[in-house]
Amino acid sequence: MSQDRQRKIRELFDEYIEMYARRDDRLTTRFSQNFTGFTGSWGRLIQSRDEWIHVTRQDFEQVPGPIRLEPLDISLQDLCDDVVAVAATLHIHLPGNDSLLASEVVRLLLVFRQEGADWMISHCSYSVPYQSTSEDEVYPIKSLREQNRALQALVQERTQALNESQAFYRMLTEDAEDVHWRMDRHFIITYISPADERMRGFRADEVLGRPVFEQLTEEGGALVRDRLSPNALKDPANGQSPFRKFEVQQRCKDGRLIWGEVLVKYDHDERGELVGYHGITRNVNERKRLEEQIRQLAFHDTLTNLANRRLLLEHLNQAMGESKRSLHYGALLYLDLDNFKPLNDSHGHGMGDLLLIEVASRLKECVREADTVARIGGDEFVVLLRTLDIQRAEASKQASAIAEKIRARLAECYVLQAEPDATAIEHHCTASIGVALFRGHDEPQECLMARADQAMYQAKEAGRNCVQLAPPTEH
Repeated sequence: MSQDRQRKIRELFDEYIEMYARRDDRLTTRFSQNFTGFTGSWGRLIQSRDEWIHVTRQDFEQVPGPIRLEPLDISLQDLCDDVVAVAATLHIHLPGNDSLLASEVVRLLLVFRQEGADWMISHCSYSVPYQSTSEDEVYPIKSLREQNRALQALVQERTQALNESQAFYRMLTEDAEDVHWRMDRHFIITYISPADERMRGFRADEVLGRPVFEQLTEEGGALVRDRLSPNALKDPANGQSPFRKFEVQQRCKDGRLIWGEVLVKYDHDERGELVGYHGITRNVNERKRLEEQIRQLAFHDTLTNLANRRLLLEHLNQAMGESKRSLHYGALLYLDLDNFKPLNDSHGHGMGDLLLIEVASRLKECVREADTVARIGGDEFVVLLRTLDIQRAEASKQASAIAEKIRARLAECYVLQAEPDATAIEHHCTASIGVALFRGHDEPQECLMARADQAMYQAKEAGRNCVQLAPPTEH
């Protein structure tokens, strides 16, 4: 990424932070008309710009401010020419109650999209620690799905006009970017607009008269059969809309697979009998790619690519459910590096980042694929172990053995080199580890996390570079 591009992304981020900290209502004018995002520690999706503005102003009223935001880590992402993202962790200092969030690590994800001459905020996600906030106290965000609603309304209008005149149908569709098509009740293609050749590479004579399933993956064909069956038309669960909308992968002539968003309407004769289908297919490959990138940024730590707090809590909830059914114990390992700060002070944050990346790699080497390794802020990591023994004593031995394996691996010397031709440095770093067992939902997640955290601090008090097992809860 060029320095000019980095500077521009950082300016967008700094402008947002400044307006949010000042509780400046002008911030609401920066939200895109097409808005999506997550709010709260449990990831509620907001899909309305107006709702996002409402919650933003409610937040400003609840805490008139100004507040202070203390960034910890900032990662700039250049997704494409008109879309950039910033992922950051920070402390929030509230007026009159500075300690409420100041000790917690809050994760912020912003996505900016260039719309005309302006860069608008198209995604904003705050992940506030669950023990400190409720869902309604955190900003909502923009919805990528808002565009789909506008598309559906546009297609409804177009399709009605197309049914009135075949000549108008062709005039409207020949030059459109979206693919317009018809097929009979047996799913044989009877018309396809020239846009299909531009999108997938097939000439019309290579498609007409052929079953649509030849153009789809096996999974896509099964989806089309299910969504367009006569039973689906009669199913009350589908509502009264004459349209069916879904996404499906299609084959290109060069062998590629692309995602298409399909909007379909049933065709009936004068007696009401189903005679075929017509509709529109739009290439949404770029949107799917951006959605996946946004999800990656929302649920993973950008530096180490480990799970973040939000994803850890989701996996912990699943593990507790599995444990309740199977009666197997699980465990949380809470880790904190013992001498991380001296490395940053002596060699800079860049070298500290290299250490954190290496720690993440070593942690993943020490656990099973089914387990979860998360970075929850700074030099703090959490490991979720699933499916230990049914007996508590044996499960405790298993968790302690894995924790000891991790402790020994992290204590090995680190050789860090910023660039291939740069001088490498050796650094010795250990970890204090707290271990807390759980089975089912016998205790809330926040209590389990607190027990593991407390055990970690006991390990530090015991001299560091050791493992401390948390005592069981009393029921």
